Amino acid sequence: MTGTILRIVVSGLLNGSIYALVAMGLSLQYGVAQVLNIAHGEFIMLGALTTWTLYTGFGINPLLSVAISGPLLFVIGFVLHRTLFTSLKNRSPSPAALEGNSLLVSFGLMFIIQNIAILRWSALGKSYKYLDTAVWVAGTAFRVNRLVALAVAIGVGVTFYLFLTRSRPGKAIRAAAGDPATAGLMGVNINRVLPLCFGLGAFLAGLAGLLISMCYTGSTPFMGLSNTVIALIVVVLGGLGSIPGSFIGGLILGLIGSIVSNWDTALVVVAFYAIFMILLLIRPVGIFGKK
Repeated sequence: MTGTILRIVVSGLLNGSIYALVAMGLSLQYGVAQVLNIAHGEFIMLGALTTWTLYTGFGINPLLSVAISGPLLFVIGFVLHRTLFTSLKNRSPSPAALEGNSLLVSFGLMFIIQNIAILRWSALGKSYKYLDTAVWVAGTAFRVNRLVALAVAIGVGVTFYLFLTRSRPGKAIRAAAGDPATAGLMGVNINRVLPLCFGLGAFLAGLAGLLISMCYTGSTPFMGLSNTVIALIVVVLGGLGSIPGSFIGGLILGLIGSIVSNWDTALVVVAFYAIFMILLLIRPVGIFGKK
């Protein structure tokens, strides 16, 4: 019984911490940059498949491959906002129009990235084994790669929160999230902060993809949308634009998914959507959101 509970908790925290990374990235893009990026999950897919390529093709340690894939995805995200979404923002008559237009544009972007990935990697699932050995904790066996991924995800989440609260760029991001117009009057360069948010969101998604590829088999070009949906649920759960809310919301959703999975794996997605709908009805601003 104790072993089962420990396994559920560790599995829930692992999935939840990965959800948290993805949701923090989406929260930056949606809550700060005001772009409802449905293509956010494609950066997870690119992170996973790029890690697979670097490890199987060049022997680069998956954890070290973030030094290559991370900056690459950051630059792609930064350039996409600086060109595509900035142009869209300038042409949209209102924030509501920007949200709707960005939704439609990112749908197209999702299919473009997805098809490029199919041409590059094919539609077949890609897997590799890294730190795939067991270690016993309190009488329960865990894969080393999963424990390492859990530690990395939580460490990055905490570090990113400290970046936002302690560093000058982080404070500029928070100011832009709270009131872009006032932040601009106080000297914050909004035209730099918003692409920065988009690039950081892509970086966090790519890192989540790296950790997914380490722990789970079958990374494919089609894995993005399902992860985007989960990220949206976490963002709503934690509160739109709240980075701590996204982190804690991810952990909560991961634990709920692990509990339900222990009962019936087919009901996990059902449970997620049920939580999403209940939240929209009872507290649409989320746990840490402000009314």
